Amino acid sequence: MSSVSEDAANQLSRPQLVLGGQNFHTVTEAVSRIAEGKTPKAWYLAFAITSSITAILGAMLAYLVATGVGVWGNNQPIGWAWDITNFVFWIGIGHAGTLISAILFLFRQKWRTSINRFAEAMTLFAVACAGIYPLFHVGRVWVAWWLFPLPYSQGMWPNFRSPLLWDVFAVSTYGTVSLLFWYVGLIPDIGTFRDRAKSKIKKMIYGALSLGWRGSGRHWRHYEIAYMILAGLSTPLVLSVHSVVSFDFAVSIIPGWHTTIFPPYFVAGAIFSGFAMVMTLMLIARWIFKLENFVTMVHLDNMCKIMLATGTIVGYAYATEFFIAWYSGNAYEKFTFLNRAFGPYAWAYWIMVSCNVISPQLFWFKSLRSNLTVMFIVSIIINIGMWFERFVIIVTSLHRDFLPSSWGYFSPTFVDILTFFGSFGLFLTLFLLFIRVLPIIAVSEVKGVMPQAHAHGDSHH
Repeated sequence: MSSVSEDAANQLSRPQLVLGGQNFHTVTEAVSRIAEGKTPKAWYLAFAITSSITAILGAMLAYLVATGVGVWGNNQPIGWAWDITNFVFWIGIGHAGTLISAILFLFRQKWRTSINRFAEAMTLFAVACAGIYPLFHVGRVWVAWWLFPLPYSQGMWPNFRSPLLWDVFAVSTYGTVSLLFWYVGLIPDIGTFRDRAKSKIKKMIYGALSLGWRGSGRHWRHYEIAYMILAGLSTPLVLSVHSVVSFDFAVSIIPGWHTTIFPPYFVAGAIFSGFAMVMTLMLIARWIFKLENFVTMVHLDNMCKIMLATGTIVGYAYATEFFIAWYSGNAYEKFTFLNRAFGPYAWAYWIMVSCNVISPQLFWFKSLRSNLTVMFIVSIIINIGMWFERFVIIVTSLHRDFLPSSWGYFSPTFVDILTFFGSFGLFLTLFLLFIRVLPIIAVSEVKGVMPQAHAHGDSHH
């Protein structure tokens, strides 16, 4: 009996993850009203803006297909530029969703419950944006199906020695498993939306998507087993997909790329940038939809600590790169890293260092981890810095070849700029659609961390 009392006391002494004296009914009402209520005029305005930006993306891609990849600023010796920079950037943004959902779930970190649905959706939207760049980088988009191992009468098969193939299979696998994981986690909440739906069309759509969910003990048992299996499958993907992306560079002989530190370095950076984007969007959604009782300062504080930890790892990786270049005794490696810091792109390098290494150090202080304005500004700064990191890795390693006669300088064209700008429009458009039709917070999981869900946690309920 004493152990039961002890367990109950421990449960109640932990920081509360749901505030405001909520019960199961009020949680359902508070989250459901965001998707079920009348669509605000501000949503229509935001959707019109983001859709217009997405249309710019479509126009730029159509222009690229009609004219050729030369409309991008890629040149010799800089064969990869904004296209691969933006691809790696978006893949990194998508990492936080799977980390929050899968790894934190396996480690039984209950604070993930209010932010995991949000982050999982963000993962899918970021992967959709990332997939655009390798697809259109091939030039002849109409033969992109050659990338898949499909029977072909001419006897041509994908060349698995090409990094492009690694990206196709790594990203498609990651996207598929992330989609399944997200959808399976949604099933109980879709069942709730089906039961609350007032129109026949909504009831039919949510009924089909809920797969006959009834909330019985058997359904919950099967659901938890499936969710655990998918979490186990997703966890290695968090590590593998960005490691594979880093192999695009690490297996080459280009100075600045040919290094074994890239896989852990890229994974830490991806988690770093992904959490920063989750923080940016979550703070906006928390403010607009009045979600302070569900996304509490405990959640935000933990996210700040993860950004501090991964930002410190990224800073350590920067220092390690310089050490390896010096210790190797390779003149070309030394030149590449000195050129990064003091050459024509030094401005980009120092923006990267300032944003990614210096700004997260603010989170050492509890007072700053409690300041929403500081969190929001730092999260945006980190995302800017992580884009510059990918730019620095790619462009500064290519723009000065082994021969001075092959040196060049990359400047983006208007197509580069508008395509990247348009990808944000696609990301935000998908996000706006998501918040209008599905719960942005996992209702069933939030209920699971409330005292009422614990057998001895709240005798009143």
